[in-house]
Amino acid sequence: MNLWQDFKTNDQKLVHKWVHYFPIYERHLAPFRNRTITLLEIGVFKGGSLQMWQRFLGPLATIVGIDINPECKQHEEPGIHVRIGDQSDPKFLQSLIDEFGTFDIVIDDGSHKMNHLVATFEFLYPRIAKNGLYIAEDLHTCYWPEYGGGVNEPGSFVNVSKSLVDKLNADHSRGAIEADFVARNTFGISFYDSVIVYERGTIPVKAAPTIGRG
Repeated sequence: MNLWQDFKTNDQKLVHKWVHYFPIYERHLAPFRNRTITLLEIGVFKGGSLQMWQRFLGPLATIVGIDINPECKQHEEPGIHVRIGDQSDPKFLQSLIDEFGTFDIVIDDGSHKMNHLVATFEFLYPRIAKNGLYIAEDLHTCYWPEYGGGVNEPGSFVNVSKSLVDKLNADHSRGAIEADFVARNTFGISFYDSVIVYERGTIPVKAAPTIGRG
């Protein structure tokens, strides 16, 4: 069963997701199914999405959810862990890594505020698995002033991510762009309606050989 079918037929805990997110999830999460991986979802709400990830990823996955609402602790069950804390607190985030190890997948569905989005990304992205995924969603708030966003707001997560596209191409900039951690450890950045997906990875050899008879 794919995620959309799972969502449409869900009769367990409440799941609240935009419908156009499901093809994005399928595209990026499918390679992780039935593998020994750890997923962190920021924002627990009613606990339904934690169950959904467990059903989709399979019995070898460890699912971790975090929220600032202590009532969310009730959504723990076998294979699903809930911790209470602030997503922008580096000490709290480090405690999660200390407890559960390196995360393979991070889904930020938390406060959706710019300062939280950026702070969480800056701490966690360098610390996820070297071939992991970082998914930030509900990024329509990047255009809403009450969340710290705005079309021309440099601190919005969308605008921060736009600036990192150039980092992907630092090696081709003839020295104009300094290659940093993102440049050296990111395979791709995918932009969707309200969602940005970062794929960790390296390109050990950048070459364009000519092969065949000419």
